[in-house]
Amino acid sequence: MSRTSGPSFLSTLKSLVFRTVSLLSSLILCLLPSTTSCADDESTKPKRVLLLSQAPDGHPAGTHEYHAGMRVLATCLKYVPGVQVKHVHADGDWPEGPELIRDADGVVLFVSEGAKWIHQDPRRLAAFAELAGRGGGFVCLHWGMGARDAKYIDGFLKLFGGCHGGPDRKYKVVDTELSVAQTDHPVTFGIGDIKLHEEFYYKLKFVDAGDNLKPVLKAEIDGTVETVAWAWQRGDGGRSFGFSGGHFHENWKREEYRRVMSQAVLWTLAIPVPKHGLDVKIDAAVIELD
Repeated sequence: MSRTSGPSFLSTLKSLVFRTVSLLSSLILCLLPSTTSCADDESTKPKRVLLLSQAPDGHPAGTHEYHAGMRVLATCLKYVPGVQVKHVHADGDWPEGPELIRDADGVVLFVSEGAKWIHQDPRRLAAFAELAGRGGGFVCLHWGMGARDAKYIDGFLKLFGGCHGGPDRKYKVVDTELSVAQTDHPVTFGIGDIKLHEEFYYKLKFVDAGDNLKPVLKAEIDGTVETVAWAWQRGDGGRSFGFSGGHFHENWKREEYRRVMSQAVLWTLAIPVPKHGLDVKIDAAVIELD
């Protein structure tokens, strides 16, 4: 080896190391904007809400109109920023259901005997539990919170917080005033007390959640003020809301009625609700029954 080969080798090695470090630094810098962009994309990603309905269940026309009710709600939410709405008919075995639930950030349940329906397919129940575990939002309306058989109550309570179930369940058609129990709750922004002809479920079963479960709307039934809507901040970080009205489709014509339902969905998805209340004006034709 010549006397000059040593320094030449060291010089070449230093140059190679320098270029390698420079290349790695450039790669890291190139990756950083991409990582930040991914984080930004995740934070601005729309919340996906799945509206579930079924065909009429034998009640008279104009009542338990599940499909038509969710059509109205979907229209109210259609142009709300940050919300992506999917309305699905969940009739029959509904084999694609578990996957749709897993893909959602929140679910609105307006079906017949919802507490029983959730338990009818183990895959379906598991999908609801999985969504709850990652802080998903739940809304149940009218018979969507119910079951004739008491064995479905406990499982439903763990998800939604309230249930109209068992042989001792109470319900009655009344002309009464629907009053706001929590004026500072986002679900009731822009809402005042309203007189309503409705069938309410009452004497509901509730999960023991202390102050984390709050009555949101109340109604006087047989001389007693009853909770007919609630909001629950669950321990898993998610939110659940239930409203025991929803029997008569005609009530969707009431702006306050549509506002409560729409704002409940936003609240369960942790999307801010305007202080003056959400604009829920829609074409009257959307509310008409087919």
